[in-house]
Amino acid sequence: MTLGFGVSMTSYFVSGITLEPYQVIRRPLVTEKGTYLSEKLNAYSFEVHPLATKTDIKAAVQQLWDVRVVAVRTQTRIGKPRRHKMVLGLTRSWKKAVVKLHDEDRIAFF
Repeated sequence: MTLGFGVSMTSYFVSGITLEPYQVIRRPLVTEKGTYLSEKLNAYSFEVHPLATKTDIKAAVQQLWDVRVVAVRTQTRIGKPRRHKMVLGLTRSWKKAVVKLHDEDRIAFF
């Protein structure tokens, strides 16, 4: 399928950027909900690069922490409108990933 002007749909949506594992995972999200998920369901939350796919995230976590990943869920968090005095702005948008690990594997952040 083409989008016009000879550009195919696949070449338009694929960025062509290959990310290294340390570029995919930006930081772990250590929150109350994340701590609960890690203790009860063996799932960990990360802030990830916006262009990272689920397969990129799975490969990065497996390589960085030497664990087995069972599933990856992602969310794109849209920035919220905020106001400072008379100036309107937005908080930044970011991408969140929740990675579920094999029952025998754990990640220790502390």
